Amino acid sequence: MQRLSTRLLLTCAAIGVGGGLVFVVSGYVGGTISATAPVLYGLIIGVYFLPGVVAQALLRRGGVALMTGLTAGLVSAAFSPQWFFRYFGTGLAIGLLQEIPFAVSRYRVWKAWVFYLAAGIAGLVFGGSVLVVLGIEHFAPLAQTVYIALFVLSPIAFTALGRAVAAALARAGVGRSIAKPLQRDRGSAGTRA
Repeated sequence: MQRLSTRLLLTCAAIGVGGGLVFVVSGYVGGTISATAPVLYGLIIGVYFLPGVVAQALLRRGGVALMTGLTAGLVSAAFSPQWFFRYFGTGLAIGLLQEIPFAVSRYRVWKAWVFYLAAGIAGLVFGGSVLVVLGIEHFAPLAQTVYIALFVLSPIAFTALGRAVAAALARAGVGRSIAKPLQRDRGSAGTRA
């Protein structure tokens, strides 16, 4: 395993703390949505993708989505200890799901489509799992479709937001000395895409 610099760890921690504070707010909003219109819960699930996407898009290093997701889960659990396992488990699960597509390429491919494909698949897995746990028989077929669609679309939308935040941070010079450079494709100018 490669050495992790203090700068990298602190950058991931800062992103994770920010994400954790957002998790706390979304947890209360999600509770309200679950109680009043559970079929719309998927609208806020994308929030949990933000820390990992920001870290991956900014730093382009393996393990950063997992580190920031776990940090965000721990920070949010400090504000809402009754939901410790919910936040910690969500941070862990989403961080791992975000790492898998990049790990397949051994962290060499950082194209936009990989971010969005990962978000869509993770949202589908998460939405399907939650729907089964809640009891799929409690939802009409149309409600099931809306539920799963929101679980897929919300992570994709929040991935776009996370990539925009990472781009703004990069323009401000955050992570400049620790981000891995983009590899250029042969015969092209190379893109971040």
